[in-house]
Amino acid sequence: MAEKVAKVGVKKVPGYLYFVDKDGDISRAKMARGVARKKAKKGKKK
Repeated sequence: MAEKVAKVGVKKVPGYLYFVDKDGDISRAKMARGVARKKAKKGKKK
């Protein structure tokens, strides 16, 4: 199980995954899913 060791004040941005990289730094990567998308407006058919 994970253990919280320090509060670092990282501001999270939706759509990114945050992790500790091999150098011990906080890194982020764009997620393939979970990105907010705008809904397309449906036009009237004639």
